[in-house]
Order: sequence, then C-alpha cells, then structure tokens
Amino acid sequence: MDAFIFICLILLAIVLVMTKEYVDSRKFLERRLREIYAGYGMPPGRSYGAEELSHIRMYYEKHRTADQIDDITWNDLYMDAVYQRMNTCLSAAGDEYLYYRLRTPAADADELEKMERRIVLFMEREEERHRLQRIFFMLGRTGRHSIYEYLDHLDLLGERKSDKYFFWDILILLSIGGMFVSLSVGLVCLFGVLCHNLIDYFKEYRQIEPYITSFAYVRRLLKGGEELGKAEISGIEEELAAVREACKSLRGFMRSSYLVSGAKQGSGNPLEVLFDYLRMLFYMDLIRFNRAFHNLQKHMGEVDRLITVTGELECAVAAGSFRKSLEQGFCVPALYEEAGKGISMRAKGLYHPLLREAVPNDLEVKRGVLLTGSNASGKSTFLRAVAVNALLAQTVHTCAAASFEAPFYRIFSSMSLRDDLAGGDSYYMVEIKSIKRILDQVEQAEGRPVLCFVDEVLRGTNTVERIAASTQIMKKLAAGHALCFAATHDVELTKLLEREYDNYHFEERIEENDIYFPYRLMDGPASTRNAIALLRMLKYDEHITTAAEAMAERFLREGNWR
Repeated sequence: MDAFIFICLILLAIVLVMTKEYVDSRKFLERRLREIYAGYGMPPGRSYGAEELSHIRMYYEKHRTADQIDDITWNDLYMDAVYQRMNTCLSAAGDEYLYYRLRTPAADADELEKMERRIVLFMEREEERHRLQRIFFMLGRTGRHSIYEYLDHLDLLGERKSDKYFFWDILILLSIGGMFVSLSVGLVCLFGVLCHNLIDYFKEYRQIEPYITSFAYVRRLLKGGEELGKAEISGIEEELAAVREACKSLRGFMRSSYLVSGAKQGSGNPLEVLFDYLRMLFYMDLIRFNRAFHNLQKHMGEVDRLITVTGELECAVAAGSFRKSLEQGFCVPALYEEAGKGISMRAKGLYHPLLREAVPNDLEVKRGVLLTGSNASGKSTFLRAVAVNALLAQTVHTCAAASFEAPFYRIFSSMSLRDDLAGGDSYYMVEIKSIKRILDQVEQAEGRPVLCFVDEVLRGTNTVERIAASTQIMKKLAAGHALCFAATHDVELTKLLEREYDNYHFEERIEENDIYFPYRLMDGPASTRNAIALLRMLKYDEHITTAAEAMAERFLREGNWR
C-alpha cells in the first residue's frame, strides 16, 4: 500500500509539473501576442548583428537576378538600416523575404498592385492580421543560420542508409533476451551495446544536427501552412491555395520527421528526458532522419514555395506596419511605364524615412539634377532620400512623401566609396569602376531608364582633371537613357553643365556666431560658402582664416591663385 501511494504521488507530481509548464507557456504566448498586436504601426526595437544580417540575406542569395539592387547601391543608401527600420516580421521566412523584396524592384505595375491589395487587406482587417501574426510568431526563426544554408547542403551528407542502426537495435534486443539465459552475460553484452550506441549516436548526431534544426523549422513551416490553409481570407485565395498544395506534397516528410524534430527540446520534462535516451540508444531519430532526408530531397521546390508565400504575406503585414509608423506620413506611389511621360520625377513632401523630424522637400524634374551647397547642408542626405524612396516605391509600394510619381527605374548609386585594400585599388580606382558600371547600364538602350546618384564626382583626383572628366561623364549620362542626381562642390560644373542639368542647392545661415541649416531645396546653384567660416567658428588662427578668405575672393574675381 505504501508503494502504491508513493507511485501515485510521483505520478501526481509529474502531472502537476506538466500542467504548470503548459499554463506558463500559454500565459507567455498570450502576453507576447498582445505585445505584438499592440506594436503594429510602431518602429521595431530589434537590433541586428553583422552575422545575423549575413544569414537574413540567404533567400535573396538563393533567388538572385540581374535586375536586383547591387551591393554598392545597397550600401550607399544604408539599406541595412532601412531594412531594420521596416522589419517587424516574426518568422525567418518573413525576415528573409523582406530583405529579398527590398533588393528586388518590380518592373511592372501588376506585381505592385498585388502587393498593395495584401497590404491594404491586413491594414484594414485586424482580425485576419492577428490570425496571421499568431501563425508567424509560432513559426519563429531558425536560430543562428538560414534554412537555406542547411537545405542547400543536403547533398553533402551523401547516401544515407539505416541498415547499421537496425543491426545494433537487434543486438540490444538479443542482449535483453540473453539475460534470461545468463543474467551476467546478458548484462555485460547489453552494457557494451548501449555504450557503443551512445558513443556512435553522438558522433552521427553531430554530423546531422544542423539539418535536424532545419527539419524542425520545415515542420513548423508546414504546421503554419496548415493553419494558413484552414483560413478563409478573401483577397488572398490564390496564396492560400498555393500553401495548401505545398503542404499536401510535404505530408510524407511531416510523418517521417516527427521524432527527428521532436528531439532535444530541452523542456526538462522527465518523460521527455527518458524518451530522449530511448531515441539515442535505439537510433530512433537517426532512422527517422534518413527517411525524412530522402523525402525532403524530392520536394525542395515545395519547401521553397511555402517559404516564398509565407514570406510574401508577412512582408505585406510588415509594409502596412511601416506605413503606419511613418509619423510624417506616407503615400502610395504613382508608377508608370516610361512611354509618353519620359524619365521625369515628381514628389511633394519627400523625406528620408530614417530621420526623425525630417525636413520635407518638393521636387519636379524632367532632366538631371546638379546639387551644390555648403558642407553639412544636406546634399548627400537629400540624394539618399530620393534614392531610398524611389526604391521603396518599386519594392514595398510605399514612399515617405505626400506624393511620388515616376517611371519604373533601374537604380544605381556611387556615393559612399572606400579604398579596396584587399583588391589593391586606390579610392580613385574604386570610384571610376563604380561610375563605369553605371555608364555601362545607361548604354543598354533596352529596358527601364536608369536612375543614378553620384556624390562628389571623381573626388579622388586633382581639381583640373576632376572638373574636365566629370563634365564629360555627366554629359554622357544626360545624353543616355538616365535621370542622374549628382552632388558636387565644384561650382564650375554648374556653368559647364547648365544645358544638360537643372541646378539646385542647399544653403546655410550664420547667426550670432553659429551656423544653421534649414535643409530646404533651393533653385539655382549655391552662392554661399561656409568652409572658412567654420574654421573661424572653431577659433582657428585669425591669420589663417583672413588670408584664406582673401585668396578665395581673388580666385573668384580673377580666376587664378596669385
């Protein structure tokens, strides 16, 4: 009787522990979901390391095309920061697809119209949005690596067979049977077999562990897909049908991967601990792994499709949240095919989405723009504001502006360049290679027009050759199928290029020994300078500033330095 009571108490304790774990997990889930729902339309607070960003780009690497944003332009525009500002995704599929989306401008209106319908749907229909956010949260992320880093290397595992696992499982059973013949011999044999299996298991497990992680994520992806497939959401019927079809093709993998992905959860549950040891001793998850491995190899396309559709839907949710988070407002861009309207651009109230309390500017251009102005007056920021909004218009159909109208562009920049120490290239060599790639794109007559941005053309060489070469490069761009925005300190270019480019400038105001920048785009070339004034404000020797001003005035008046 005492033994029976003891056993009952143990069972009751196990039940209580499991119940508490379940209740705690439900409370955590509901609390976290409330935070997620409330955070819609708020800037995300998540931070990213360089390693994480390198994994997030894997979907993009897997689906690269010639028309995507190149690395120079992406880095010039600080698009990693823009991505982080936008990314409210909850799953790895969403993270990776949003990155891909921002690097893949649409070439026509159909793709963007489809995205717009999704964005508006989830912005307006809260219940459906919450349902999807719950699914995305449960799907979660893959850990340290992208799922594609695992799936792309499945072939490296080679041919996997389970024959040896079955052999050692039989030896366990034979050893147990032998104990009824000779207890001591049976125990020794059983101990030897179990030791071998544990050692061999961990050796094998280390080899396949990354792939087990990927299997677990594919399973979560399938479970999320099944939940999506059950949803009846008008407006995304096509996407839901694609999800259901992919899940149907992967049912075999779902069955064969059950024990594999269920291992190593680390909950501390005594029954799970006991079952984990049984998995190890009998190679249960390794046998299942091999079955799942072969099944998954046959259906890689369906996995990719499931990731894509899931990512598309979560990207739409994130884009809607981004729109609501823009305190200075947003607009849906008006994009058009070039024919009949040329390569012009028109925008009102345009600002950079990364800036708080940004100064908006209006813009209407039908040819290239040459931008001059003092140091720190806002030239580079304005170039990036135009470029980022042009890119957002063609990717997430959203602009940080009151209105934005333009054709579909191929977007390139040459702005934040550095010496290539590894490649042995000087700054000037890096710069001319960067500009050459834009010229090559412009010379391709077919396709969309090029929208390009150049900050301080050929700053890496001497003044005479810089002005001469810059003039010819800018004329070549203007004569081609391109709309070019360029910033320069060389005021000579405003005269040399006045037939090809419209002149705009930013200016500063010096008030009470302080400098003030209004950040307003002004017509015409810059007429003020602040470099020497800044020296004076920082208490440089009076002789230096006075003599410098005199030299500058003489050059402007006489055209020489003597």
